[in-house]
Amino acid sequence: PLSDDEIKVHTPVVISCNDNRREVCAVQNIANKQIDRTFLFDKVFGPSSQQKDLYHQAVSPIVFEVLEGYNCTIFAYGQTGTGKTYTMEGGARKKNGEFPSDAGVIPRAVRQIFDILEAQNAEYSMKVTFLELYNEEISDLLAPEECSKFTDDKSKKPIALMEDGKGGVLVRGLEEEIVTTANEIYKILEKGSAKRRTAETLLNKQSSRSHSIFSITIHIKECTPEGEEMIKCGKLNLVDLAGSENISRSGARDGRAREAGEINKSLLTLGRVINALVEHSGHIPYRDSKLTRLLRDSLGGKTKTCIIATISPSIHCLEETLSTLDYAHRAKNIKNKPEINQKMMKSAVIKDLYFEIDRLKQEVYAAREKNGIYIPRDRYLQDEADKKAMTEKIERMELDFDSRDKQLAELQELYNSQQQLTVELSDKLEKTEKKLQGTEHALLDLEERHRQANATIKEKEYLISNLLKSEKSLVERALELRAELEHAASDVTNLFTKIERKDKIEDGNRILIQKFQSQLTQQLEILHKAVASSTTEQEQQLKGMEEDMHSFVSTKTQATEELRNHLEKLKTMYGSGIKALDDLAGELDSNSQSTFGRLNSEVSKHSLALEELFEGITSEADSLLHDLQDSLHSQEKKLTAYAQQQREAHSRTVETTRSISNVTVNFFETLDGHASKLGQIVEEAQTSNDQKLSELEKKFEECAAHEEKQLLAKVAELLAESNTRKKKLVKCSVDGLRENAANRTNKLQQEMSIMQQNTCSIKTEWTSYTQSTESRYLEDTASVEIGKEDMEGVLHKCLGQAKLGAEQWKRAQDSLLHLEKTNVASVDEIVRGGMNTIEVLREQFSSAVSSALEDADTGSKNILSSIDRSLQLDHEACSNLDSMIVPCCGDLRELNNGHYHKIVEITDNAGKCLLEEYMVDEPSCSTPRKRPISPPSAASIEELRTPSFEELLKSFWDAKSSKQQANGEVKHILEAAVSLRDPRVPLTAIN
Repeated sequence: PLSDDEIKVHTPVVISCNDNRREVCAVQNIANKQIDRTFLFDKVFGPSSQQKDLYHQAVSPIVFEVLEGYNCTIFAYGQTGTGKTYTMEGGARKKNGEFPSDAGVIPRAVRQIFDILEAQNAEYSMKVTFLELYNEEISDLLAPEECSKFTDDKSKKPIALMEDGKGGVLVRGLEEEIVTTANEIYKILEKGSAKRRTAETLLNKQSSRSHSIFSITIHIKECTPEGEEMIKCGKLNLVDLAGSENISRSGARDGRAREAGEINKSLLTLGRVINALVEHSGHIPYRDSKLTRLLRDSLGGKTKTCIIATISPSIHCLEETLSTLDYAHRAKNIKNKPEINQKMMKSAVIKDLYFEIDRLKQEVYAAREKNGIYIPRDRYLQDEADKKAMTEKIERMELDFDSRDKQLAELQELYNSQQQLTVELSDKLEKTEKKLQGTEHALLDLEERHRQANATIKEKEYLISNLLKSEKSLVERALELRAELEHAASDVTNLFTKIERKDKIEDGNRILIQKFQSQLTQQLEILHKAVASSTTEQEQQLKGMEEDMHSFVSTKTQATEELRNHLEKLKTMYGSGIKALDDLAGELDSNSQSTFGRLNSEVSKHSLALEELFEGITSEADSLLHDLQDSLHSQEKKLTAYAQQQREAHSRTVETTRSISNVTVNFFETLDGHASKLGQIVEEAQTSNDQKLSELEKKFEECAAHEEKQLLAKVAELLAESNTRKKKLVKCSVDGLRENAANRTNKLQQEMSIMQQNTCSIKTEWTSYTQSTESRYLEDTASVEIGKEDMEGVLHKCLGQAKLGAEQWKRAQDSLLHLEKTNVASVDEIVRGGMNTIEVLREQFSSAVSSALEDADTGSKNILSSIDRSLQLDHEACSNLDSMIVPCCGDLRELNNGHYHKIVEITDNAGKCLLEEYMVDEPSCSTPRKRPISPPSAASIEELRTPSFEELLKSFWDAKSSKQQANGEVKHILEAAVSLRDPRVPLTAIN
């Protein structure tokens, strides 16, 4: 309502409220014109409304939502002096403690919360906070009072605003008071309100110079059906905003002007946030002000929010009132997404309390240390960083604000000049408009009457012409349908006559088919009897064939047994031949070992004789040298050289004897290897022949068993196939045996040729050895003779001794030659004996192989004779079967001829019955032919319907507008409508 001062000066009222229609109307005069603006809200309360009406309709449902576990916010928004603080806090309580009638939203909400909780007998805990935002600094109104250096500080200390990491904000260090009764909250509210910054202005005697937020947090214990204790949490934020004001009208100066600027700045940021949320802007400037940061969750967040917009009906406050209504109307379109707070378990709440106790202990410990920091160090550093960032931000914003002030002044000057121009132009425009209005009204009335008369005449003519056209088309369509109906009726009568004629013919045909069925059954019975007699005769013939086959199988088994006996005899003969070959190989091994032993003994004897001879020679030479030492000092060097030559010659002879012994040893080792190879070849031949014979026996037995099984089903065909298979099997086995024997003989011949080559190589090595020994001996004798000639002049004094030495050397030479001759003769005898034994063994081996081949040939001849005998038996069995099959074939031919005659008789009867006697309906040329019937479709019938008058008039005016002139005036009637018009049209243009 108006204030007392406004009522005294009779200030005009420009705002009207309609509580029932929830409308607020504002009257505004612009350029001497009255403009009415209407705003629609959820609830509207007029000047005569009471505090209880506002609370019960707007606030009480929100309190119930808080007790259900939601976060809710209620804040008052409006111009200074319009009753925001009065609405939120109300008047002072009476002294006797009674509840006043003008109590505000906060005390009534507290009273309702406690009444509901006490009525529910619920276990709960409640805590409250009360903070103030003054000049963009947050202060705790419930903080304990401290001694301050400044008297106007009112014991308030700024608090930092922090992000909680979940998209919300957190006021660190805010004092929380635990309350249990409503009176405690009232006292806290009075205590905090007394600390709020207020000042007197021209608009309000006690104007709030700061924003305040009173928060109530409720924890209610619930028990789940399982008996688990859960904690439900709800929060109610009650916000009292400082009012926006015009500094020139409020009379604020210096500090008060700065306060008003900060208030207007925060409220302007709030307005920009509301606009961004309504327009769904990409960036919402929450961080431009601490007020919007505190209300972030209430504007577009998860909180249920109620905005109480307070306005003044005075004409002096119209601009601020319209701004408030515009902001409130925009905020109405903000869509919050409220979510119920998650219920917590009791253990989780206790855990959070333990963390809070630990934090408080750390702060108390830091205060006790008295080292200049009375809060934890990390928190102090964080606060300092926030303060530094805030000061930098304030400086930037001040610079921005100065630049914007300059732009605003320039825009204001431009706006004033444009306003003067618009006023002058508007005066001229009004004068000309008044002159035009008088002339236009008369012209418009005449044109309108003329246009309406012409339009009604043309519309009626157009409607009548369309109705006549539709009537004519309907008559034509009805005549066509009548003709079609007559044709269809005649066709139906003809079809019924044809159906009656076909029914008569079908009855005669049914009787004829019954007769044909009886005759066919009789003839089939006769045919069945003939087939039964023929099957009995066939069974008897098959029994005779079965007896013949049993006799054939018995004779066949006897023949196979004889063949098996022949194979066993052949196997024993072949085994004896293989044993003889094994004996020959053993003799060959024993002979080779004996010759090798004799050769070793001869070589050892020869080496011993040489050693004895050399011992005798060396003893005689030593005696001679001792005798000749005194006389042969001058020739000592030549004698030593000669002795060295003699030692080398003797060592070479020893080496040659050793090499010849190694050659002989290698020769006999090769002989032993060839003998072992011959034994392996013989063993392989024996095993391969055994495998071939066993495979032949298995194949023959399998073939005989398979033939015995299949001879009962296919006798004639299987005899020929079995004979061919048997011939192939025997031929393949014999060829395999012959190839194996030829391969074995080839291998033996190869081994014998290898042995002959080895003996030839040994002979060549032995001859080369003898030649080399003779050449070396000649070289030694030449060197001796040269030594003699050299020493003839010097050794005249020792001729006698030299003669004795020469005689001894001759004796040694003769004994050495004798030993060599005896050694060569013994080796020749040993080699010749080995060759003779090998020749003898070879002859024995060839005779054994030839005897084995002869035995194999005799065995194969016996097998062929037995196979020929089995073939003769098979031919006899075939002739017996042919003698039995020929009469069976004659009987089958006779039966086939009889069946053929019966089938011819049945087919003749069927053809006679079905071709001659079976009646078929002949065409009478009276059946109506199929012709296309074209009934009218529903769409064509609908096209004949006359359209509605509205559509006809619309088409009429559309056709007419296409032919109008450019100035839009109609001068003539359309000629198309006249040409289509029937002569019966009652309305014709006379004038």
